[in-house]
Amino acid sequence: MPQSIALTFGEPAGIGPDLTIALWRQRVALDLPSFYVIADRKFLARRAKLTGAPIPLEASEPREAAAIFPFALPVVDVGMTATAAPGLPDATSAPAAIASIRLGVRHVLGGEAAAVVTNPIAKNVLYRSGFTEPGHTEYLARLTAEATGRPMRPVMMLWSPQLAVVPVTIHLPLAQVPEALDTDLIVETGQITAHDLTNRFRIANPRIAIAGLNPHAGEDGAIGAEDYATVRPAVDKLKRLGIAARGPLPADTMFHPAARATYDAALCMYHDQALIPIKTLAFDHAVNVTLGLPFVRTSPDHGTAFDIAGTDRADPSSLIAALRLAARLAMRKEIAVAP
Repeated sequence: MPQSIALTFGEPAGIGPDLTIALWRQRVALDLPSFYVIADRKFLARRAKLTGAPIPLEASEPREAAAIFPFALPVVDVGMTATAAPGLPDATSAPAAIASIRLGVRHVLGGEAAAVVTNPIAKNVLYRSGFTEPGHTEYLARLTAEATGRPMRPVMMLWSPQLAVVPVTIHLPLAQVPEALDTDLIVETGQITAHDLTNRFRIANPRIAIAGLNPHAGEDGAIGAEDYATVRPAVDKLKRLGIAARGPLPADTMFHPAARATYDAALCMYHDQALIPIKTLAFDHAVNVTLGLPFVRTSPDHGTAFDIAGTDRADPSSLIAALRLAARLAMRKEIAVAP
């Protein structure tokens, strides 16, 4: 039986359940790949009824999902009850969301799922439950390391047909970014990015543009020393490793159409330097892709949208794009990770 894609529960009080239901309803019109959701089936039935879109839901195991998918939404039991009302996370929210992620990783590492697509989580809800990882990406890496016995270095890429960006540092206060940046971190991020662009995205010789940290990429040290002392040596090392890297480049001229045509991914030094351009260009259909893992993981590039949960008003475009990209990348059975 062909493998299906594992879709995680996400935050039950958010729009993830709404989007999951909407995608199954549109599966034929959109020609979507087969997927199953790891969730509480009774919860999904209540949400579907609330949104005015009751659908058939059938208990499933991962390997049975493809046969069930044309007729009902396959639901793999998450192993716990979810009771949160739309927009109102409760004590069941975090355990259900975390358990769903754990099962998704187990399925894909065990060869039962083709890839994992994660619905949005509410980090503050998880943190209040004792969750210690900064977010999805780090938790996926930890679960994979525990399962494989190998350390994992995950890299977050935001991808769209118009632009792909990789932040070298992610959820850090801006004041902490210069101290966190070092040449080795930039080189390692560039290697993992190049490796997965080749082995997942099938780009034979990926071109990587590397942004400077400071205005005008530091003006040769006149506007801050980091670009000359930290970023430039990283670019030089990546070139010596055979990677088509350029930089440090002024970030304010990297994202217009002519500039984007010269590279396959942009490495940015901090969160907003990467996310502002891609969310400007592709707000509704950008996809979060985790590089550096031995399996494909994607996610919509938006949050839980508590204010519209349960209303059937959520836009499924980003989740559709995440599902399609996961199916495309999973076609290449590449399990090696970058050295």
